[in-house]
Amino acid sequence: MMTMQAGSIATRFAGMTGSSALIAAVIVAATAALPLHGAIFGVSTYVVVYATAHAGLPPVAALALGVLAATLIAAIFALLAVRTSGVYFLLLTLALGMIVWGICLRWTQVTGGENGMRGDVRPALLLAHSKFYWAVLAGAAVVAYAMWRFVRSPFGLTLRGIRDSESRMRSLGYNVPLHLFIGFTVSGFFAGVAGALYAMFNNFVSPSTVALAQSVEGVLMMIAGGVGTLFGAFVGAAAIIALENIVSAYTERWQMVLGITFILIMIFAPEGIIGKLRAIPTRKVR
Repeated sequence: MMTMQAGSIATRFAGMTGSSALIAAVIVAATAALPLHGAIFGVSTYVVVYATAHAGLPPVAALALGVLAATLIAAIFALLAVRTSGVYFLLLTLALGMIVWGICLRWTQVTGGENGMRGDVRPALLLAHSKFYWAVLAGAAVVAYAMWRFVRSPFGLTLRGIRDSESRMRSLGYNVPLHLFIGFTVSGFFAGVAGALYAMFNNFVSPSTVALAQSVEGVLMMIAGGVGTLFGAFVGAAAIIALENIVSAYTERWQMVLGITFILIMIFAPEGIIGKLRAIPTRKVR
């Protein structure tokens, strides 16, 4: 049981936390982009489960197809999203995410509607929980390293500049819409990888997978760990998932406990766990 829970944590590490951290670090305000990337995460999961359960594709091909579908959806939505900014960007991405959720809920012939879909996605080699745990952990490490390299590349630094001052980057001659489009699509690719891994873990998908709550959870993980840092997303995910598993074992009102925890974090550590830890050496020097 403990190994299975550990596999769950590792899977969710490579899931929304990773893509959320990338978006928060290099594109725009995290709350603006996340409503859509939760849907992209779910699209990959739906495609992987459908490909294995109904199309009869092998798991590896299904995973690749899910990531490809998520990347294409991200590119299509990016064409619309990068034309807006500020609150309009937030509303547009939220609307696009709700459209995906509505399709998954109502297109019952394909998605199964509220009943969802179930399929044997995990390869036979990874049926053991311990083997699956290490495989997902390795995948999460590779994805995290790829994000780290992307954020610190010249292109990633340009995206950071756009996040800080879009007008200044325009005046310097940068093609802001093109950079945002590529960044949005790349983050959609990572969300697709996350959704594919989640399909392997859960072997089930339903409209709740693409719901707004999926994205909100990623936001909360980032806030808890530290917005704007890749490692902070992992720390926030570990803290929240561990808290969920521990508190839910003792009370049915575990969500209220989580809510109180988030309030306390926002009051006493608005910079997140990572930011708070970074501030400790500075205080000692003073």
